[in-house]
Amino acid sequence: MVEPVRKRANASAKAKLQEVPLDADSSARARVLVVDDDERNLLAIRTVLEDVADVVTASSGEEALRHLLKGEFAVILLDVFMPGMDGYETAQIIRSREQTKRIPIVFLSAVNKETEHLIRGYSMGAVDYVFKPVEPVVLKSKVAVFVDLFIMTREIRRKAEAEQRLLDANLRANAERLRAEQELRHAEQRQAAIIQSLPIILYLEPLDARPRMPRFVSGNFASVTGFEFDAVRENPNLWSERVHEEDRERVMAGLASRSFGGAMSIEYRWKCADGTYKHFLDQAVLLRDPQGRPTEYAGTLLDVTDRKDLESQLVHARKMDAIGKLTGGIAHDFNNLLAAVLGGLGLIERRVELDADQQKILQMTRHAAEQGSELVRRLLAFARRQQLEPARIDIGRLSASVDNLLAHTLGGLVQLEWDTDEDLWCAYADEAQLELALMNLIINARDAMPDGGAINVSGENRELGSDNSLGVPAGDYVMLAVTDDGCGIPPEIMEQVMEPFFTTKGIGKGTGLGLSMVYGFAKQSGGAIKIASKVEQGTRVEIWLPRAPGDEEKAAAVPRRSPEQAGTEVAGRLLKILLVDDHGGVRMATAGILRELGHEVTEARDGPELLALLERDPAAFDLIICDYAMPLVSGIDVIERARAMRPDLPGIIVTGYADAQSIARRPHDVPVLTKPFTPNQMNQTIACLFRAGPGAKPN
Repeated sequence: MVEPVRKRANASAKAKLQEVPLDADSSARARVLVVDDDERNLLAIRTVLEDVADVVTASSGEEALRHLLKGEFAVILLDVFMPGMDGYETAQIIRSREQTKRIPIVFLSAVNKETEHLIRGYSMGAVDYVFKPVEPVVLKSKVAVFVDLFIMTREIRRKAEAEQRLLDANLRANAERLRAEQELRHAEQRQAAIIQSLPIILYLEPLDARPRMPRFVSGNFASVTGFEFDAVRENPNLWSERVHEEDRERVMAGLASRSFGGAMSIEYRWKCADGTYKHFLDQAVLLRDPQGRPTEYAGTLLDVTDRKDLESQLVHARKMDAIGKLTGGIAHDFNNLLAAVLGGLGLIERRVELDADQQKILQMTRHAAEQGSELVRRLLAFARRQQLEPARIDIGRLSASVDNLLAHTLGGLVQLEWDTDEDLWCAYADEAQLELALMNLIINARDAMPDGGAINVSGENRELGSDNSLGVPAGDYVMLAVTDDGCGIPPEIMEQVMEPFFTTKGIGKGTGLGLSMVYGFAKQSGGAIKIASKVEQGTRVEIWLPRAPGDEEKAAAVPRRSPEQAGTEVAGRLLKILLVDDHGGVRMATAGILRELGHEVTEARDGPELLALLERDPAAFDLIICDYAMPLVSGIDVIERARAMRPDLPGIIVTGYADAQSIARRPHDVPVLTKPFTPNQMNQTIACLFRAGPGAKPN
């Protein structure tokens, strides 16, 4: 009977052991570990202590150690004598581990109450002994003490951890706050540095400030205006006094109206401390309080001088380009007229016998027409549509040539000085046009010094990057400067001095084409011109030209003719020439010149008519002479179509002007003759063409 009861008790104990979770929530109740190889003892102790703490049981030392790996315990009740690993050995292992060495151990023993056994137990880490049979009240009282101590320790640790977490959180929050403050300070410093570096002033201005006086400004006030803000405080009228007189009325009206619209944006000129005017863009908005009442104006004062200068340069460039296109078109028509006039005068001179007075009138008329031709050449130079012959130019040799040409022109009161680098590069440009440009600048400098003085012509090697202010490609340039100490150019007309027909000289003393010609020549040569001048101190004009490449010399588009070559004829040949020009007067004059030279001429009014004549008999003609600018088809197109019918047919292009890029696409063996031309020039061009042979490039 006893045995079945014992078995049922053991089964109940095992069931209860299985019901106790080993990882129960430690925050609710403390846990006690009971180690005994007798299940009856385990059940009894569990029953006694289950009101005090959660009881975890183990039947061996090995099982107890496994439980200790899974969680904390308030106290360990450890049987001394167990098979295998006894209580002493188990206690020794528990005390040797860092995680468990502070858990109190109470030995359970049924025997060995002797002092030596007790001492051994204490030496193994025990804090107390409980002898079997266990007195429930005593055991419960002792375990309760350790459980309370564990709970208090755990609570203290929990509070310490909570405080530590709070402290850590506070430290992190403080660190974040400090970092945020540092970042804010750095952002403010960066913003202040950016504002200081920009040409801008930020201001706050009261509504009723009379005269205008900001109560707050930031930014580089001194750098933008030249004044310290204290100077404005001392003189409240300073701002309005220094607004440009032409802008003052408009600015005051804009300020008066800003209270109605709630915003203002106005641009004006303001005189800085150094006496120069800057362009300011003054913008402001009306600030209001939460109730919608206006409080003050917040605004910016932005220095837009550089932008205005760029806009002015752009307008000037567009104006110059428009004038260039206009003058180019005028030059084309004018050259046609001059070609007809000079051609007709030549025919009259050769075909009609004139007395001395009539000859004088004819020469006077020719001289006037030739002056008109020179005027057109200057217009074409400004319009950048002249035919240039770029080559390497030795500036030293050029200076000697200019000296000889101006020897009797400058007069005794003006001294011309040359100051060029010894290793000055060769420039790449048209030598004749550069010579003419320098002469124009030197004569202008002479005219600016009526009482005499020195004109200095200097030359320097310069390297320019891609961000240069001249608007030319990066590379090497030869800079030639003509400097005088004359009357100078007033600032208000500086932008006009390079426009054609603008002159500061008296009536009849200048055409106004000198500087415009220099400007056009420099631009067409791939360079630039730069002018600096101060009234009563003098003027400096710089011509920037590209450096000549290596030993390369480009062939000229137009054969350069010397006086000795003039009049060269086609030896023993009378040519059959097919001539086309849409201008009747020019065509008649050109045909007359060719017939005077002994050639047979067939005339055509336009390209299609010439091609139709040629198509009837391609071998009937020795040469075709074509005007470049014609309706329907150009002279280049006529020559190309004619050569489709007869590949070896020579041709000459005659033009009043032609864009360099357009005329450059002509066949390489077709020379260009510029209107107006003389009979000798026509004869020489024909002679050079036939001396070179079919298909050869004329030189």
